[in-house]
Amino acid sequence: MNAVVNDLSMVHEMIADFFKWPSTASEWDKYRLTGEQVAFFKEHGYLSNIKLLEEWQVDKLNEELAQIADPNHPGQPLFYYYFSNESANPETVLFHALGAWRITEGFHDVLYNPAFLMAASQLLDDKRVRFWHDQLFCKPAKHGGVVAWHQDYSYWTRTAPMQHLTCWIGLDDATKDNGCLYYSPGSHKWGLLDKPELAGNMEGLMDYLTGEQKSEFKPIPIEMKKGYGTFHHPLMVHGSYENRSVNSRRAFVLNVFADGTQSNSDEEILRGIPGIPPGEALAGQFFPLLFDPAYAGHNI
Repeated sequence: MNAVVNDLSMVHEMIADFFKWPSTASEWDKYRLTGEQVAFFKEHGYLSNIKLLEEWQVDKLNEELAQIADPNHPGQPLFYYYFSNESANPETVLFHALGAWRITEGFHDVLYNPAFLMAASQLLDDKRVRFWHDQLFCKPAKHGGVVAWHQDYSYWTRTAPMQHLTCWIGLDDATKDNGCLYYSPGSHKWGLLDKPELAGNMEGLMDYLTGEQKSEFKPIPIEMKKGYGTFHHPLMVHGSYENRSVNSRRAFVLNVFADGTQSNSDEEILRGIPGIPPGEALAGQFFPLLFDPAYAGHNI
């Protein structure tokens, strides 16, 4: 294992042959969501079972994940946050880390996955897509921890306006038994709620819901094969239960926002990143522009 790892956040293009960048409008069009899919997202707050990776790509990412999950990996200091176990329950494990894109080629290049970028732009009302941050969420077999009910934007209010999007991508088949994601359809219309402890009490968010919201809270499981992704609105209430199965549940998340999103406070944007004054747009080394729909068919 090399003693020095280059910080790949300084490279704003694909660095390997993980994906083929489309060169024509027709090549981009094959990744385009249908009008019905976009309308479903607007109405329900999510869109699931979008194929984003081939099996060989999943295998490569799992290989990289196994390496960088080691706290002694030389790239470990490049993570913004790293929790070998973020679970509030000492009997369960939730591996959670942000910043893998800075460390390995595969997790860097998944930002430039054409299928992901075309869908993301469409779900952001055909705006330019800029990177926010990535996450790894891993639940080991038999004792994987929960991710409590929450809204992503409740943790992101240091950025504004709210024009964000999350894509959760499985590196294992995700099932009810091994702790798949759950959504409460329509909850993205409830407005911003207070935030609970992310890996704490599964039901902590219930303290912040009105009686009407509690009656509307009807979560559904998002079971998917590995390599498939699910997109959700930044106010979608979602979470996942423990993994008590004999299978692991590994996944990564890509969070993006529309170009022009600004710093909204004096808070640290991400740990280790120079501060951004309120009102200044997020851009530069750590927030690269990934996709411009006006130039689909050309490198950006």
